[in-house]
Amino acid sequence: PRMLVRRTVFAAVVLAAPAAALPLQVKPRGGALWGVQKDGVVSFTGIPFAQPPTGDLRWRAPRPAAPWKGVRDAGQFSASCTQRIVDVLKPWTYEFMTHTSVSEDCLYLNVWSAAASPKERRPVFVYIYGGALTSGSGAVPVYDGAGLAKKGLIVVTFNYRLGRLGFFGFPALSAEHPDEPKGNYGLLDQIAALQWVKRNIGAFGGNAANVTVAGESAGALSVMYLMTAPAARGLFAKAVAQSAYMVSAPALRDRVNGMVPAEEQGSDLAAKLGATDLAALRALPAETIADKVPTTGYFPFPAIDGKTVPRQLVDSFDRGEQAPVPILAGFNSGEIRSLRFLLPKPPADAAAYEAAVRAGYGEFADMFLARYPAKTIDESMLAATRDAMYGWTAERLVSDQAAAGKGAYFYLFDHGYPATQEWNLHAFHASELPYVFGTASRTPPLWPKIPDTLAERKLSEAMGDYWASFAATGK
Repeated sequence: PRMLVRRTVFAAVVLAAPAAALPLQVKPRGGALWGVQKDGVVSFTGIPFAQPPTGDLRWRAPRPAAPWKGVRDAGQFSASCTQRIVDVLKPWTYEFMTHTSVSEDCLYLNVWSAAASPKERRPVFVYIYGGALTSGSGAVPVYDGAGLAKKGLIVVTFNYRLGRLGFFGFPALSAEHPDEPKGNYGLLDQIAALQWVKRNIGAFGGNAANVTVAGESAGALSVMYLMTAPAARGLFAKAVAQSAYMVSAPALRDRVNGMVPAEEQGSDLAAKLGATDLAALRALPAETIADKVPTTGYFPFPAIDGKTVPRQLVDSFDRGEQAPVPILAGFNSGEIRSLRFLLPKPPADAAAYEAAVRAGYGEFADMFLARYPAKTIDESMLAATRDAMYGWTAERLVSDQAAAGKGAYFYLFDHGYPATQEWNLHAFHASELPYVFGTASRTPPLWPKIPDTLAERKLSEAMGDYWASFAATGK
């Protein structure tokens, strides 16, 4: 309705009003911090929110960070969590690659604020990076929070454990501390970061009662897990899921949905790493685990442990057990153009394509072929795979929250520009992020270069306003 559109735009304009920046020194719980001021925004980077998960704390729930004396320099990003460093960078992978050193000592977060004083209570936007739960960092330049901070938000990014250091089931781990949650250490890090925000964001001018948790790709997958995690309930008031994918997870011990249990995977993985007991596994260098695990055939994923992950995501949403919060969710029209490894093997010709569809879809085959016709096999396969993973999930999230009586907003990002058209990457996976964060000038050399034109700037300004308005008001 026209009135709603006008009201939303007005809210965005109000949010964008300039303000004097915070003092360079703030004092959250734990100790005082020095920040860095630039263009009216103060950034505080490399703030510890948990103890280093090293030694006996590897594969344990995170412990609160130790307090410090004096004033801590918060002018540099921390190391990113240990991950396999890939030499060959492509446009669609760079967004997920760390730009700092890597270490197990990585549980740090970053805050951007343009609040005039800690007495302000601005809405908080906590962003979770993507990267298939195997790579990524809160320090990636595309996620720079200054642009959204200028629109009135307090922006937070953080690191969480990745790969098998973050998602690992093993029988000895379950026996070691039977009352602790198991297997989902990366998700527990995310919850710990949100708990830190709840305790401390007021020192930066933020409102702990108005937190939006957001993420893209694996970050959006994480948002869904946080929506269903009992320990995360009450830590956020709204959710943003960009290119989320609601897929099945293995159980910790039981064989469900034809999937190998996480503990059985862990035992087999340990044997392949030549470390069959917990002490030997903890003695392995983190870099060895990150480098060797991808060659074993096991992919890290959350496990249904009955605590952090109570059951399959789809079952939790079917039961209406997810957090009753407003949601903004959507996907990109060209998701699979940069993720072609997700495609099944293409059939030899149109006849083979139609035969495969009829064999697989039975009475629904005609409906499928009408939407994804055999005359354009490549485009049809790109669209069908996109809709099966990302489209269905986004529509499901929005319809479920709407049915629960919560604000629910659906978007489709269908934007291209000369470089994406030239590379056949129209609206590729993650291509909306520079527009949301206002970081088009901070994309890397291999990213299809966004032209510095009025139209591109206006699109980015509008998207940032929509996201900021939703984070502030739920509209």
